[in-house]
Amino acid sequence: MSKIESKIEKICVYCGSGGGTNPAYIQSATDFGTIMAQNGIGLVYGGGDVGMMGMVADAVRNGGGHVDGIIPEFLLTKERAGKIGPGLMVTQDMHQRKMKMFEMADAFVAMPGGIGTLEEIVEQMTWAQLGRHKKPILLANIDKFWEPLCALLDHMRKTEFIRAEFNFDLLVADKTEDILPMLQKAAAETSDAAKAMKAVAPEKL
Repeated sequence: MSKIESKIEKICVYCGSGGGTNPAYIQSATDFGTIMAQNGIGLVYGGGDVGMMGMVADAVRNGGGHVDGIIPEFLLTKERAGKIGPGLMVTQDMHQRKMKMFEMADAFVAMPGGIGTLEEIVEQMTWAQLGRHKKPILLANIDKFWEPLCALLDHMRKTEFIRAEFNFDLLVADKTEDILPMLQKAAAETSDAAKAMKAVAPEKL
């Protein structure tokens, strides 16, 4: 199989500030961070040192990769454990944080997490559905974590609340090692016209 030329330089990873009950979740964060570093792909994430967020960031750093952590000021004491390093950006609020993460990333991955993770990845789906961007969006379905969301989205399609003209491309990877190849393939297949949509001012999304 021919090598896919990667058009992805930074991936935004949404994931939990906790580790969850399944050791596979934390392992997947470490594994994916390592894969990113090995492939020279930078991380854009929520800036926390704890839980899944901390594990994926540590793995990228330990592999020699670049990390951009973006965190609102009110979460500094709650989600940071003292590792103040290069690449940390403090924003005034959640809205500013999310817009900055969107601007900096070439693709979006949701690993296991809670309400915040769900809200962030669904927002990217919404923007894609409205035609505001064509950056790849992927659910890291570790040990079937995102199966309930996938079932809900299928239900929305069947009941025509997600109609054909408003459908969007959503990638689902069941294995950590499949995440990056799927993102790279999707990015490589994006048309020049769709790529130009990246120039849309974030505040107009």
